[in-house]
Amino acid sequence: MKKIEEKELANLQELHTEFNKLKTSLGDLALQKHGICLRVEELKKEFQTHEKALSDKYGVNSIINLETGEIREKEKEEVKEKE
Repeated sequence: MKKIEEKELANLQELHTEFNKLKTSLGDLALQKHGICLRVEELKKEFQTHEKALSDKYGVNSIINLETGEIREKEKEEVKEKE
């Protein structure tokens, strides 16, 4: 029976092993991406909940500076644009 050379076989096996490792890594990344996307959706919902509570407390036309916490009212032009 004919066989390829040991060096050729070792090269093929090495390439095959690396290919399988990369496929596994891609699968892991897909799972990680899915988990991150789920977390982003959770954060969006949580942000909306907090935003609604603050809007109820401080008024629908309030703008909160996320860096300082300062509250200001939307100017009439900003309110009209939203409507």
